[in-house]
Amino acid sequence: MTTFIQPMLAANAAVYAIENATTEGKATVLVLLGLSLFSWTIILSKFWQLNIARKAAKKFFDAYSATRDPLDIKKRGEEFDGAPAYTLYERGADELAYQLEKNPVTVKGERRISPSSFESVKVVLEESAATQAMALEKGMIVLSTAVAGGPFIGLLGTVWGVMSTFAGIAASNSASLTAMAPGVAAALVATVTGLLVAIPAMFAYNFMVTSIRTITQELDGFASRYANQIEHTYVDNRDIEDKIAWALTRVEMGENTPAI
Repeated sequence: MTTFIQPMLAANAAVYAIENATTEGKATVLVLLGLSLFSWTIILSKFWQLNIARKAAKKFFDAYSATRDPLDIKKRGEEFDGAPAYTLYERGADELAYQLEKNPVTVKGERRISPSSFESVKVVLEESAATQAMALEKGMIVLSTAVAGGPFIGLLGTVWGVMSTFAGIAASNSASLTAMAPGVAAALVATVTGLLVAIPAMFAYNFMVTSIRTITQELDGFASRYANQIEHTYVDNRDIEDKIAWALTRVEMGENTPAI
């Protein structure tokens, strides 16, 4: 019986406090409810986005690890929508295909790209990695604002309500508990609302920041691995290899080797 009555009392207390709140207090609660609506929209959408990103990224990494040619997935036409690493891969593959078509270098009958063209591919990979990281972090400012600002907005409403209560008591020359209780209860509802906004946002924010950091680190690691495989497979490094061979020869002959 007691466990049934307690929620009813809590609900009745909240209704009573809101009904007796001042105009400023009600405005504060409305602002907090609007912030809560925004934060829950971000929470649900980001959970959906991160869940898809993790699942799609796992499938993409498995598919990429099974290939030897960096362009193999592109040639087969496979798609992994929602995976940030796949978007980076696609941008890099498109730029590599463009360089192979417009600025090819023939090596033993096969098309390659020059080191300068490879620099263009690396720039595209870096830009894509930054773009995907920003896309993952989009909307997180709303959660951080809810975490940091919710309690303070609620506190502002409470202080304002208490101030109005004491001003009313002073004007009526009545300092009884009966006169103070409605105003104080109405003032405290703003703080309660602020905490109800901030607490879920705090847990969601911490979880999402950790998930985004993990995905971003995987993305940076893949970008480096992808660029390295492109360089080994499609970049004409004959000049560098000749210089290294020449330097090794001079070392074997005991001669001083200038910097390459």
